[in-house]
Amino acid sequence: MALKDKGNYLCRYDNIIMKYIKFLKIVIVFCVLWSCAKENKIEKEIAAIPVEIGIERFDRIFADVTEENLADVKMRYPFLFPEKTPDSVWIQKTKDTIQLEINNEVEKAFSNFSTEKEQIQSLLQHIKYYFPEVIVPRVITVTSNVDYQRKVILSDNLLIISLDTYLGTDHHFYSGIQSYLKGRFVRDQILPDVATMYAKQLVELPRNRTFLANMIYYGKEMYLKDLFLPGFLGSQKMAYTEDQFAWAQANEEEIWRYFIDRQLLYSTEADLLPRFLYPAPFSKFYLEEIDQEAPDRVGQYIGWKIVSSYMKNNNVSLRQLLLTDAETIFNASKYKPVR
Repeated sequence: MALKDKGNYLCRYDNIIMKYIKFLKIVIVFCVLWSCAKENKIEKEIAAIPVEIGIERFDRIFADVTEENLADVKMRYPFLFPEKTPDSVWIQKTKDTIQLEINNEVEKAFSNFSTEKEQIQSLLQHIKYYFPEVIVPRVITVTSNVDYQRKVILSDNLLIISLDTYLGTDHHFYSGIQSYLKGRFVRDQILPDVATMYAKQLVELPRNRTFLANMIYYGKEMYLKDLFLPGFLGSQKMAYTEDQFAWAQANEEEIWRYFIDRQLLYSTEADLLPRFLYPAPFSKFYLEEIDQEAPDRVGQYIGWKIVSSYMKNNNVSLRQLLLTDAETIFNASKYKPVR
C-alpha cells in the first residue's frame, strides 16, 4: 500500500473511531437521562402515596409522670408497662438521678424531631410503594437506659425508637461501650436502623447454613434499604464511616478473591458469620496487614453487590427476588467484583 493510500486509510479509520466514540457518548447520555426520568417518575408516584404519621414522644410523657397521672399513662401505653411491675417502681424511676440525666440529655439533643418525622414518613411511603400491605405504625420515642441491643423495635403496628441510643459517638453515656458500636449511636443512623427493621421483616432467614446463603440474606436486606432510602449514602446504609465504605469499595476484588481462594462460599463453618457478617471491631481475614484496616461485615457488602448484580442482569420482580434461593441468585447474578 502506498504511503498516500495508508494515510487516507488511517484518516478514514480515525474518523470511524471518532464517530463511534461520539455515538457511544450519545447512547450513554441517553441511558442516563432515561434512567433519571424513570427514577423521577417513581419518586413522584411514591410522594403521592397517602401516609400520615404522628410522633408520640413517650420519653417526654414519662419524664412528667406523677403518682396522679401514672394510671392514665399506663392506660395509653400498656405495652410499655409490664403487668408484674408495681407502680412504686415506676414512680421511683422517674426520680432516679440517672433517669433524670437521660431525660435532660435526650431533650437537649431531640428538642425538635420534625426532620426525622418527615424522613420516617417518606421511608414508609417508599416501603408501601413496594409492599402496599405494610401497615403504617404508631411511632413512639422512648428512653431505654441505653439499651443498644434494641435501638429500634418494630412489632405489629408499633415502631419504637430509643432516643438515648442516638446521642452521638462521643457522648459520655457510651464511655464503657466498644468503639465499633459507638460509631452507630448517631442521629443520622435512625432512619437506616428503622429501614433495617422493615427489611428484616420482609426477608426470609437463610434456608441453609452456608456462608453464601447468609451473605445473600444480608444482600437482600441491603438491596431493600437501597430502594427504601434512595437519598442516603451507601456508608449510612451499611452503618460505616465514609472511610470504611471507601475501603470496602477499593478492596472489593481482594475480598472476593479471598472468599473464592479459600473456598468459603459453600462452607458451613460457624465462625465465618462473626468473622465477616456480624458487628465486630473488624473483619477477621487473619492477615495482619488487612485486619488492621478492614471494617466489619464485609460479607454483607459483598452480598449486597451480588444481589444488586442479580437484579440488574435478570428480569425479575422484587417479590421474586425475596423468594429466590441464594445459589440461584449467585449463579444468575453475573457478579464481577469492581477492580
